[in-house]
Amino acid sequence: MFTGRLRSEIPPSLESLGGAVITANAHLVELDLSDNAFGPDGVAACRVLLTSKAVYTLEVLKLNNNGLGVGGGKILSEALIECHTASSAEGKPLALKVFISGRNRLENPGATALSKAFKIIGTLEEVSMPQNGIQHQGITALAEAFSQNNNLRVVNLNDNIFTEKGAESMAKALPNMTSVEVINFGDCLLRSGGAEAIAKAISSTPQLKELILSYNEIRKDAAISVAEAVEGKEHLKKLDLNGNQLGEEGIEELSGTLEAFDMVDVLGSLSDDEGDDIDDDDDEEEAAEEEDQEEEEEGETVDDPELQVRGTAITPTRDNQSPLKVSYTAREFLDSPSADRLLGLGKDRAQLLVRELGDSLDDADCAAQSLMKVASVVTDNTAVKSAAFQCADAILTRSLQSKESQPTLIANGLLVHMGLLKSEEKVQPVGDLQGPLILLQHMFQQVYFPRSLAQLFIAFLTRPNSQLERHAHLQHQILQTLHQM
Repeated sequence: MFTGRLRSEIPPSLESLGGAVITANAHLVELDLSDNAFGPDGVAACRVLLTSKAVYTLEVLKLNNNGLGVGGGKILSEALIECHTASSAEGKPLALKVFISGRNRLENPGATALSKAFKIIGTLEEVSMPQNGIQHQGITALAEAFSQNNNLRVVNLNDNIFTEKGAESMAKALPNMTSVEVINFGDCLLRSGGAEAIAKAISSTPQLKELILSYNEIRKDAAISVAEAVEGKEHLKKLDLNGNQLGEEGIEELSGTLEAFDMVDVLGSLSDDEGDDIDDDDDEEEAAEEEDQEEEEEGETVDDPELQVRGTAITPTRDNQSPLKVSYTAREFLDSPSADRLLGLGKDRAQLLVRELGDSLDDADCAAQSLMKVASVVTDNTAVKSAAFQCADAILTRSLQSKESQPTLIANGLLVHMGLLKSEEKVQPVGDLQGPLILLQHMFQQVYFPRSLAQLFIAFLTRPNSQLERHAHLQHQILQTLHQM
């Protein structure tokens, strides 16, 4: 209802809606206001309704993707507590069963406030709060609240920032959650320590049907501990450990462990496994740099089968000159960006690009466009990423020296060229967001953009978008970075 409306228009509308429900003497069982951008002011406008007799019978509350923020979470908690107190006084205590509030930037204060309401209500059966930037302090508060809701069947905290501390707190709560059927802690940065803690507590969940621990940087031994923990769980239908760091050997051992229990069918896809050599980043980067140098020295590889020579390596040389090298100019890269051309610029690539771009970097949109050209060639290849990061740093540093090129203007330009923000001018967005998302995360890990811009990017990166959905893991990683700013 309220997408694109002025902030001043929304609260009166919600107040009128709530007033009409109360006047009609309705007794709501379900209230769904999801996907309306009304923010904390909208929650405040709903407070009269949420504390009225009309919702004493409420069982399902859905406030998904409303931009509640910390303030909205606190207001909502106060309203729910007030409603429970008033309804209890009339012998009809609020018995909320389903609470859904994802993509609302509740963060620790909002989650902690809501946990107080959850403790008091005590009748919850489903809680879904994904993508809220909740760190271990907020997770701990929620875990304590879940312990007071013995009928809890579904817990979805996907894409928050547990860390091992939050996982340990949740593990302590699991013995009190004997009715739980679905646990979704995917994309929560549990790591191996957190997964081990959850595994030890799983024995207390006899009704478990789904356990989702995907994209959590879990290593082989911890994943196998999880597999061993689900042995004998006759109701289990799904175990999702995709996107972790098992490696080929780990995948085989994990499958073998479950097969021994005759439960291999519950294991989900492991197609996005990140391998077991993640800790060797420094070695990988050094090796990649060496490979980069070797590629520059050896020249371009030709895959034409008619030109293959086996058994003998042939390197064309002229007298005592060095082997031929493949190199490109900065203009050639900017006119037709490719990973080969970026690497072919050599070790001085950043300076060459900045020199070629010159005073055009005084313009924020030109800077954003140049950054997108660099981003368009970025892949998971370590050498390419390193080269792209080097160039992006140089472009941003030079551009931000100009008074006309402000961080906010560059940020807007990036969003436009990524296709996440419409422009009055015709701009052809990049075809794939993989590279831009990788480069954007790097830029926010530096000091180019103020913290205030993090919320801007969070707002656009959490909107429904098919391109973002194709790279959900990268989207999750950059959102974690933004929430931590």
